[in-house]
Amino acid sequence: MPAAVYGTPLADVLETPKGARQLSPLLPGSDDVAQIADASLDEIVLLVPPGAVEARYVVAQALRVLAPGGTLSAAAPKDRGGLRLKRTLEGFGCEVAETARRHHRICEVERPAALTGLDEAIAEGAPRLLPSGLWSQPGVFSWERLDPGSELLIQHLPKLKGEGADLGGGIGWLSLAVLKQPAVTKLRLIELDRRAFDCARRNVEDARVSIEWADVRKVAAPLTDLDFVVMNPPFHDGGAEDRALGQAFIRAASSALRKGGTLWLTANRHLPYEAVLNEAFKVVKPVADAGGFKVYEARR
Repeated sequence: MPAAVYGTPLADVLETPKGARQLSPLLPGSDDVAQIADASLDEIVLLVPPGAVEARYVVAQALRVLAPGGTLSAAAPKDRGGLRLKRTLEGFGCEVAETARRHHRICEVERPAALTGLDEAIAEGAPRLLPSGLWSQPGVFSWERLDPGSELLIQHLPKLKGEGADLGGGIGWLSLAVLKQPAVTKLRLIELDRRAFDCARRNVEDARVSIEWADVRKVAAPLTDLDFVVMNPPFHDGGAEDRALGQAFIRAASSALRKGGTLWLTANRHLPYEAVLNEAFKVVKPVADAGGFKVYEARR
């Protein structure tokens, strides 16, 4: 019985079918639900993402690829979209059995023969061309515009040269700024979110760049002997703040740089990165502090 799972739900919230295809864009190697044929699966389990547009898109895609009579089990934390999940499914024409467990709302449906509103929800959550001329998609970090932290970093970037990396590069904002500098010879953009990775491949067309769908902490080809690293590291994992994630990015940047190489980092002002920066780098210099964000230069 063909089955799929989106995300990594807790075992005591949703049971994942054995052998299920993984569909989450945040897990490298997963399948893209948008590429799965209509009515081709019999069972789907969803840990629904928190954003309203993203959630409707994921649920609509799941119903699209589910065969009539197939089962959909969906869950979301109550404070991150769970309270609207039943209403979303009913809006598509499903009869919903709802329960609650471990601070999640859990909805079970049998896919009806006729559904309504799927095309509109899929179109609303699909990749699109922004007024900036870049491709993006709802659910990607700061998907509609250049985030202010990255903008502050771009304003303070020095002249860069040699080989570098953009860790957690998103749809390519920082990489595009770096590649405007002719002395940059090579750049690796590494991004965990497949949606951002796909957009970056459309946005950053330069022979000097390689774009990789990977976890910065687990890249297949090690990052070594780089001249520079730029980054706006993530600090959320599964919707919850995780400061250790950004700290891991800083350590990864340090190990990737040659002696004398430089990290250029932007972050929210409240994040406690100073200690790990001072542990991992020889010289740490605050460069800018504005609008709730800070920029650091750290030399290996």
